[in-house]
Amino acid sequence: MKKMAKIFPLFCLGLVFLLGDIAAVQAEPTEVVVRARAKDAKFIGSSIGGASVRIRDAESGTILAEGITSGSTGNTDIIMRQPHSRYQEIGEGAAAFRAELDIEEPVFVTVEVLAPYIKKQARVLATTQTWLVPGKSIDGDGLVIEIPGMVVDILSPQTHRYTTMAEAPFEIRANVVMMCGCPITDGGLWDGSKMEVAALVKKDGKAYRTIPLAMTDTDNTFAASLAPEEPGVYELRVYAFDERTGNTGVDRVSFIVRE
Repeated sequence: MKKMAKIFPLFCLGLVFLLGDIAAVQAEPTEVVVRARAKDAKFIGSSIGGASVRIRDAESGTILAEGITSGSTGNTDIIMRQPHSRYQEIGEGAAAFRAELDIEEPVFVTVEVLAPYIKKQARVLATTQTWLVPGKSIDGDGLVIEIPGMVVDILSPQTHRYTTMAEAPFEIRANVVMMCGCPITDGGLWDGSKMEVAALVKKDGKAYRTIPLAMTDTDNTFAASLAPEEPGVYELRVYAFDERTGNTGVDRVSFIVRE
């Protein structure tokens, strides 16, 4: 009995240490907020299909969380017009992806953002990496990933359209917006009159001509005429470029002109 009396306290002490070790490795909920912000513009949210976010364990490649940013593009005055101070949050109410991860120890993660998700010809993959520590959330504005570029959609001519020389000249018409869907207007906050929009035209696979597009009376819309001199297979690559920021977007289409 005396021997048992000596062993029991040792057993209890060992149990305390064991329970302490178990408690130490219990997973803790850790919130991560990810936002995608269009370069020189606002946040990418529901109005343009959101940004696809994927958080991976950088070592194993295991996906820890994934989803789509949702919400508005944010407050225009705060984001675009007012000066920002250090630690100031500018994304309040703006589109975000929120994940709560249960992690037991620090994890080095890769965060992948594909945006704008539904605009396949325009979307950009941007990535960053960071450490996540159990119980230490990255909230507020969170991780803000910049998405460069512009969304260009050729409205006319239509893809693979068959037409004839008698129908020439043909209208080239394109819609251009920022990556968040923010509008481009003549003299506006995103001033289309200071952007370069043009069509690079190929005929039968060879460079044919470059045609500048001008802003129309409709927001986001640029247009010009193409008067081909002979039949052929024509390919258009319409680009938008803002030399002040380096933002660039491209869309392309092909059509056939017969006699």
